[in-house]
Amino acid sequence: MTSSHAADAHDRIRVHGARVNNLQDVSLDLPKRRLTVFTGVSGSGKSSLVFGTVAAESQRLINETYSAFVQGFMPSLARPDVDVLEGLTTAIIVDQERMGANPRSTVGTATDANAMLRILFSRLGQPHIGSPQAFSFNVASISGAGAVTVEKAGRTVKERRAFSVTGGMCPRCEGMGTVSDFDLTALYDDTKSLNEGALTIPGYSMDGWYGRIFRGAGFFDPDKPIATFTKRQLDDLLYKEPTKIKVDGINVTYEGLIPKIQKSMLSKDREAMQPHIRAFVDRAITFQTCPECGGTRLSPEARSSTIEGKSIADVCAMQISDLAEWVRGLDEPSVAPLLDALRDTLDSFVEIGLGYLSLDRPAGTLSGGEAQRTKLIRHLGSSLTDVTYVFDEPTIGLHPHDIDRMNTLLLQLRDKGNTVLVVEHKPEAIAIADHVVDIGPGAGTDGGRIVFEGTVAELREADTLTGRHLDDRTTLKDAVRERSGALEIRGANSHNLRDVDVDLPLGVLTVVTGVAGSGKSSLITGSVARRDGVVTIDQAAIKGSRRSNPATYTGLLDPIRKAFAKANGVKPALFSANSEGACPNCNGAGVVYSDLAMMAGVATTCEVCEGKRFMAEVLEYTFGGKDISEVLGMSSAQAEEFFAGGDAKLPAAHKILRRLVDVGLGYVKLGQPLTTLSGGERQRLKLASHMGEKGEVYVLDEPTTGLHLADVEQLLALLDRLVDSGKSVIVIEHHQAVMAHADWIVDLGPGAGHDGGQIVFEGTPADLVADRSTLTGRHLAQYVGA
Repeated sequence: MTSSHAADAHDRIRVHGARVNNLQDVSLDLPKRRLTVFTGVSGSGKSSLVFGTVAAESQRLINETYSAFVQGFMPSLARPDVDVLEGLTTAIIVDQERMGANPRSTVGTATDANAMLRILFSRLGQPHIGSPQAFSFNVASISGAGAVTVEKAGRTVKERRAFSVTGGMCPRCEGMGTVSDFDLTALYDDTKSLNEGALTIPGYSMDGWYGRIFRGAGFFDPDKPIATFTKRQLDDLLYKEPTKIKVDGINVTYEGLIPKIQKSMLSKDREAMQPHIRAFVDRAITFQTCPECGGTRLSPEARSSTIEGKSIADVCAMQISDLAEWVRGLDEPSVAPLLDALRDTLDSFVEIGLGYLSLDRPAGTLSGGEAQRTKLIRHLGSSLTDVTYVFDEPTIGLHPHDIDRMNTLLLQLRDKGNTVLVVEHKPEAIAIADHVVDIGPGAGTDGGRIVFEGTVAELREADTLTGRHLDDRTTLKDAVRERSGALEIRGANSHNLRDVDVDLPLGVLTVVTGVAGSGKSSLITGSVARRDGVVTIDQAAIKGSRRSNPATYTGLLDPIRKAFAKANGVKPALFSANSEGACPNCNGAGVVYSDLAMMAGVATTCEVCEGKRFMAEVLEYTFGGKDISEVLGMSSAQAEEFFAGGDAKLPAAHKILRRLVDVGLGYVKLGQPLTTLSGGERQRLKLASHMGEKGEVYVLDEPTTGLHLADVEQLLALLDRLVDSGKSVIVIEHHQAVMAHADWIVDLGPGAGHDGGQIVFEGTPADLVADRSTLTGRHLAQYVGA
């Protein structure tokens, strides 16, 4: 009998005494080379354990293996608050963060497929036009020549030099694919002079710096109505190149309105803009496909070079599954390794269920689930083993039909000898686990403990929230609501839609479903979201620094600050930790940061304000017997009671707090930094803030993202309340519990990409189950046990 080797004994990742965020001294052993699923209600501490502790420490230790010089360029990571972490392996993280919404980023550039295609065309394309960058729409063609001064052997010599760069960028649209035209009437009112407030651009008032620059520029008279400007003056106002001028003895740069707006507003992605700026951009600027490159972003030279009759633009526009076939047909021994790598990457797209995308699809338009799977593609063909893969809800945005494929993938990664850790809520994904860790029992301060560890079968028997809900099967509704009208969509054809005509009923709960990539978001965002009276709550993650919290994000802090100011006869700015009331020592952050270059920075609680973030004199002012830091330390539920009546009655604040409690965030503290909230909590915070908007139709894009089965019940009750109050609710969703609860279902398909884009069913959930003609119908029938 052979004795086992000492090295084989390290078959566990040991975590002892983890206290990151809300974890309460958690200790557990995770089996290596197995698939472990972490579950529990939204906000219970799953991500704090998996990402904040295990993955963070693994990454920090790997970073420490680099030289101090290299570490200086890398983000410095603090050691997680944990006593012991043993048996860690290299962690590869596939999280929920949406892909960068840079307008220049496409599916091809984000996955290296474009880089390989550029090399391919530079080697095989006819006519040959240059190096790979001649096919890149992010590189402009430039050339220049002139005399340069060079120091040689102690003498100064002048030499003539010339250079040229051949890039593939379309000169007209600068590689964006679209050109913007300005509606000048939205920029200014030409009947007024500048001093009378002619400019209607947000932030361009004549009282501030802009006013001083326009008055002191001397290119036009600020007291003359713009309609009376000469051609030269109007050109200076709108288009003048950056020019150095002196105003009141200060050197400043004057620039025309249009180049200034292009730099400050149009360089950002539309989704990343503040709402008032987005409204201005939508009003003032029309984007249209670039007439010169036809939206391909490429110069005429780059489009002229072809392989077997196809240019790089044609190839990037093909559906990836078709492109994979085209690449398979190329037989060129001179570039064989490149073709192999390209084939593998494209096949990975198809394997993971993204074969319906094209490489020229802008990365910012991918849904959450698509972005997550696109990131996964890099790791699929990897021959690394004994790696820890950490997934954050890999089934987001996936139809039940697609979840089976994702499960196969996770099992393949495990079977190669990797440790796979998955944070997940869907029962279909929990079912494949070798080991389940259930964290709870509640969320926030009520969570952070391990309530169950074991197999899926044992979880079913366990008396935990997840165990009780694991086999929940929603039944179809006995009676559906009657519609009060219809929202007509005619000839919808964005992305893969094929001239879709559909009537969405009003006054009821409508669910739009279909496999990933079938055209659901294209239909709703393209044809419904921009209409008047429609409130859209999309999947984009809410952005927030550690200075923002639920009170600032929802606008709750405004009425509270005003109430404090009024009660004490002082100004509202004192009650903001980001303004005049901030503790001078920590600038209102509550902690003092010491930057230690390549070491992790240290955050220590501010000694002056003891982490309260406000000046001592501000804390002497009270409202209803509480100071501002005590109010921010309350949970939403406590604050809702506090502002409901008595001395502290404040209807404006109470209304917002009521919505926070309605979406299930009663336990979240008002002053808790947004950076510490989980994905599901952020999603619901966004829902709560949008519910205050005036609108008759609510559009929700996958509101169950990040929600536990028990939280989904609460969400359904909330949607019912919305519909019963007379609103129309349209939900894009894959969750069968939401489908079963709908009054009307619109199913798109039958497949994804060019195999989708059609309505394959519309009717009640009961009809869909009885019909069973679509993928959704079959999965829903199985779910409700029909």
